[in-house]
Amino acid sequence: MPADDKINYVEFPSRDLAATKAFFETVFGWSFQDFGPDYSAFTNQGLDGGFFKSEMISSSVQGAALVVLFSHDLEASLLKVTAGGGTISKEIFSFPGGRRFHFTEPGGSELAVWSDGE
Repeated sequence: MPADDKINYVEFPSRDLAATKAFFETVFGWSFQDFGPDYSAFTNQGLDGGFFKSEMISSSVQGAALVVLFSHDLEASLLKVTAGGGTISKEIFSFPGGRRFHFTEPGGSELAVWSDGE
């Protein structure tokens, strides 16, 4: 049972749901369950959630929350993202506690990947 008053689920918009699903399946090994033609859910990825068909996108530049994935090998993750069709929106940079990069997945939404390693 989910805990009260804790983040339980996150939903992302996607302009191209099929491309979004293919990207996350290929790059990160996620699996999806479709709920009709305009929604697909994922589980066991640190936080459950889904993608919904929308002409809107999620971007931190527009004030949206930024979901950040963790990686033990940031450079390898960056290569996987670009090879899988993602676009790097912020190259790797350092911040107190680690390094990260931002990317846009093929459906248009922005996420980031961070690592605590050098």
